[in-house]
Amino acid sequence: MITRDSIETTYSFFHQKQRVYEHSTLAWQMDEIEYAIAQFADEMNVELYTRLAQGRADYLRDHKHFASDIKDAVMQLEKML
Repeated sequence: MITRDSIETTYSFFHQKQRVYEHSTLAWQMDEIEYAIAQFADEMNVELYTRLAQGRADYLRDHKHFASDIKDAVMQLEKML
């Protein structure tokens, strides 16, 4: 079950990290954000992650696609709020 609380918590965390990530010029900071989001994804509501990922096992966990994944996740979560 996806609760409103899980959506709000996930949105808040992802939105804040996305804003820092997209303006960062520090590779180490960007790497730490990617790691933090991947860790969060491992522990978040499974149904919510599955819905966001739309079948992609590497969603929010692949360095090459991270920037587009986090943007997509925030947009999806905004629509759920």
